[in-house]
Amino acid sequence: MSENTAIKQLIGKTFLNLAEAIESGQFGAKVKVGLTTLGSEHGVDNLVRGAELAARDAANFEVVLIGPQTDTDLQVVEVDSEEAAHAKMDELLDSGYLQACVTMHYNFPIGVSTVGRVVTPGTGKEMLLATTTGTTSAHRAKAMVKNALNGIIAAKAIGIKEPSVGILNVDGARQVERALKELDSNGYPVRFSESMRSDGGAVMRGNDLLTGTVDVMVTDSLTGNILMKTFSSYTTGGSYEALGSGYGPGIGEGYQRNILILSRASGIPVVANAIRYGASLALGGLAEICKQEFSQAKAAKLDAILDSLDKDSKKNSEPVTEVAAPPKEIVTSSISGIDIMDLDDAVQVLWSAGIYGESGMGCTGPIVLVNDQKVEQAKAILQEKGLMGA
Repeated sequence: MSENTAIKQLIGKTFLNLAEAIESGQFGAKVKVGLTTLGSEHGVDNLVRGAELAARDAANFEVVLIGPQTDTDLQVVEVDSEEAAHAKMDELLDSGYLQACVTMHYNFPIGVSTVGRVVTPGTGKEMLLATTTGTTSAHRAKAMVKNALNGIIAAKAIGIKEPSVGILNVDGARQVERALKELDSNGYPVRFSESMRSDGGAVMRGNDLLTGTVDVMVTDSLTGNILMKTFSSYTTGGSYEALGSGYGPGIGEGYQRNILILSRASGIPVVANAIRYGASLALGGLAEICKQEFSQAKAAKLDAILDSLDKDSKKNSEPVTEVAAPPKEIVTSSISGIDIMDLDDAVQVLWSAGIYGESGMGCTGPIVLVNDQKVEQAKAILQEKGLMGA
């Protein structure tokens, strides 16, 4: 190629890029999003077609495939195994050549978990599931508190400035609610949503999953993983994930790589959406937002709050001193907001204060039943003992 030809091609490409920028409103260099193409139950072509779908109308990102050579106009970085693909992916991310990468079956370090993105069937609203793979902490409640932070970080990175947060009604939900409310009162803002059910509250029921009541639904990773699979493939019978944006980016304090996870059953639409999700996170500054949010949360005594959850676990593992029940009364008023692990303790605390109570299970979870005339007194005692939120 002559020097003049090369200059003409460079000028032509510059004007083409300028025209695209004017048309799209996106100036500056595009981000590059990688996709590893080995490991899918639906074959390499399924992933390549998803990548091509994502790239078709992309104004602000380019897609780079990492895998075997294939018939495509997209750039291919050639490797011949999943292990080699992950090694190359890490290399390209760490060098800055890629700003995000989508892959399957990747092992994150402890402390990192992924925030999935689904479309809720009741309203068609998008919702983030925090989290869906990985292990933020071996301690369930501590993990869910950190999962909430991960969800808020992902939401802010994709442009939701004040994401609404709800906690799925699973074991430990009330502990997590109390911890997050303490974090909020200490200066780290958490915008709690209200359940769409008539009794409201920040602890979400199954109905809220379907309607997308919140921007960020907090749960443990195992439950989140099951929910992701259900949301993604309930229209197809389970073997082909057709909806949503995949299991999302691995997020954790100090973690820098923008790596998003797909299932081996993820189909073409989910592959395309996952790539778009990765691009939006990169453009939104995921790593910097993660750093800022954890710094702010730590200033609001995050570590002390997490340590208190460890103390709760030790307390729950100790034998409860039995207290004789006061004279039995008619109990028709229920007190909710108590974790299932604290239910027996709550009854014992009330008995020791001379208030008769009974444990039970309402439609929203664990409850303590007391006499109508003693509800407020009982609540005050339980709040003072740290067995229910304010």
